[in-house]
Amino acid sequence: MRWQDRRRSENIEDRRGESPGYSSAAAAPLLLRFLPAMIRSKTGRTLLIVGVLVIFGGRMLGVDVLGLFLGGGASVVPAGQQQFSAEEQREAEFVSVVLAETEDTWHRLFREQGRTYQEPTLVLFSGRVSSACGMATAAVGPFYCPGDRQLYIDLSFFRDLSQRHGAPGDFAQAYVVAHEVGHHVQTLLGISQQVREAGQGRSKAQVNALSVRQELQADCFAGLWGHSANETQQILEPGDLEEALRAATAIGDDRLQREAGQRVVPDSFTHGSSEQRVRWFRRGFETGKLEDCDTFSASQI
Repeated sequence: MRWQDRRRSENIEDRRGESPGYSSAAAAPLLLRFLPAMIRSKTGRTLLIVGVLVIFGGRMLGVDVLGLFLGGGASVVPAGQQQFSAEEQREAEFVSVVLAETEDTWHRLFREQGRTYQEPTLVLFSGRVSSACGMATAAVGPFYCPGDRQLYIDLSFFRDLSQRHGAPGDFAQAYVVAHEVGHHVQTLLGISQQVREAGQGRSKAQVNALSVRQELQADCFAGLWGHSANETQQILEPGDLEEALRAATAIGDDRLQREAGQRVVPDSFTHGSSEQRVRWFRRGFETGKLEDCDTFSASQI
């Protein structure tokens, strides 16, 4: 994939090496849980008032006091002072270029729809990270949090994708980033909210089926990025498309269940089979049309 010397996104937040603790956003649900009991108690009300004043004062000084109270790490090395290997630095630069290209793609596609694209932030972390969706570890893989509209990725996932899943290559890595951006697009278009509402009161199997359609659409959106970026920037080299297709195959639900020694159970799928993921990514890549990614109206996925 030709990516060197291209524009890098400014929407990168580097938290590698930090101790995540709890951010104010992540701690909010915990505080809300105990708020009623605090209000009923005179002592609780006093502590609440004092706490609000302290937290507000901290925020005025640019300090997340709430995060420190709830276990945030006090010894944080600024990203600019950390030492990363040449491979790690290359991966971070690569991700910023891919994110920039997704920005270009979705700005254009949104303009064609009479909309305005709002760029997400991509957070680099190592080990574990705090988000508006809660605390997460590298074991969950890259993810998108609609609560703060940010993408999160531990770059060690790329090595796992290559060594464990047999899907090496920079275009395979780019597919992963573009897929998570696809979830951001779904949030902006209101699709994610519609899926959540449609799943209310449904059975586990029905919720899983909705999740599969949502994930396959994100795969198709990743394909749209590949189509657009190659059309405008000629980024593809021989074998690049095959790298992305191998990655889509490697992380299909049926493939992962077999690798775990489990029986393949389609009703338990949340992301789609290998064949489905490949087909929907290829569909977006070949057509380049947003309307061709409507997995929810498709009679067969």
